[in-house]
Amino acid sequence: METNINAKAIFITFLIGAFFAILNETLLNIALTELMDVFKIDTPTVQWLVTGFMLVMGVLMPVSALLIQSFTTRQMFIGVMTIFLSGTVLAGFSINFPMLLTGRMIQAAGTGLLLPIIMNALLLLYPPDVRGKMMGTFGLVIMFAPALGPTLSGVIVDFLGWRWLFLSVIPFALFSILFALKYLQNVGEVTRPKVDKLSIILSSVGIGGLVYGFSSVGENEGGALSITVVAVITISIISLIGFVRRQMKLEEPLLDVRVFKYKDYAQGIIIFVIVIMALFASEIVMPMYLQGPLGFEAKMTGLMLLPGALLSGLLSPVMGTLFDKYGPRKLIIPGMILLVGVMMLFSNINDSIPAWSFVIAYIILMLGITAIMMPSQTNALNALPVHLYPHGTAIATTLQPIAGALGVSVFVSIMSQGRNAYINNYPGSVTEQTLNDAMTVGVHHAYWFALGLSIVGFLIALFIKKAIAPDFDKNSVRSHS
Repeated sequence: METNINAKAIFITFLIGAFFAILNETLLNIALTELMDVFKIDTPTVQWLVTGFMLVMGVLMPVSALLIQSFTTRQMFIGVMTIFLSGTVLAGFSINFPMLLTGRMIQAAGTGLLLPIIMNALLLLYPPDVRGKMMGTFGLVIMFAPALGPTLSGVIVDFLGWRWLFLSVIPFALFSILFALKYLQNVGEVTRPKVDKLSIILSSVGIGGLVYGFSSVGENEGGALSITVVAVITISIISLIGFVRRQMKLEEPLLDVRVFKYKDYAQGIIIFVIVIMALFASEIVMPMYLQGPLGFEAKMTGLMLLPGALLSGLLSPVMGTLFDKYGPRKLIIPGMILLVGVMMLFSNINDSIPAWSFVIAYIILMLGITAIMMPSQTNALNALPVHLYPHGTAIATTLQPIAGALGVSVFVSIMSQGRNAYINNYPGSVTEQTLNDAMTVGVHHAYWFALGLSIVGFLIALFIKKAIAPDFDKNSVRSHS
């Protein structure tokens, strides 16, 4: 057994791999309009490049707690980065939409398993009193990569073409694997818990069905009340209830849901989910509006979002340090106030508002989200004892793509229904201005819903307090060959 841990080398390895894997979550957002033209597909179909990515991540993440305890850190990291690389290659050389979608799904499999590995290792590597700073530094990747995605996407699509969204990532993913082969050590112990196949089936059906059901709302005439949507969501909820009940009975649960008995964990995760929904929805709905009624090109839309993206990355380590010093309340409550304000502004936008106002609003949005996201997640995980770290991180990272997928699906569906209702009820002939007005109404409806979520998050934040780690012990960290 080897006990000398080079935490810095491990941390750098994680940063390199995570940046390019997480970047892909939003890299296609601005390219969706281009891909609709290239492959002759409609909005609900192209949306699966985003929703499907997060669906696969959500389905696989519950299994991550089992895998983390069954394989070494090196095996897991190198394995999932190899999966991610293969999906990137397939997507980059795809000749039709099904091939592109398959590549995205394989990418998602790698990304979905990567985040829990990294989060669990960081919890073991760093004690609670400096964990905020390290999580904040890693948050530079978590926040900066997806926020930078739309900006890079717009520039790459306009100057190089959509394939380069994938081809440009290949050398970096390969470098990450080679770097890990040389420097990555193993963190924690391999305990190899029992595999409960029924739990895997129940979680897959529940999570996959939930995301699919909400994603299908915009594709069915009856919307949320259509037979298909109601049936799928009902089956998924029943499966999730069965999954939770089974976990409570197992000696070695696939995902120990008892982490929610820790109040600080539950509060932090709920706030985290609300922020993720607001972030992902804004990064889908707002680019559509900027390229639609406002008529901006993809690269200009990306550049308008760049200042907010840069700010989120730069401030994340700062927020982590402030979290260690002042706790979560002084960050999360002001952040929620900013989030509520921006959602209120977006729920009243129109095509006469100047472009600079969107830039300022997005900067404020990302400032608020940065003040909330990593502090809420770190405070939640700090509330858990060490033996629940794999389960706490698995649940947190599982909820991230689910919240993102539901945010995208629900917000796009609400926007589409509002737009269609306006057009269907319009008394005169439909003109281009009518379509722009309809899009504006749809966006208003989407952000009214976002405003309601943000207010709920603010009310929860009023009761949050600094969590106290029960039993962290630096001697629990080991490197195993």
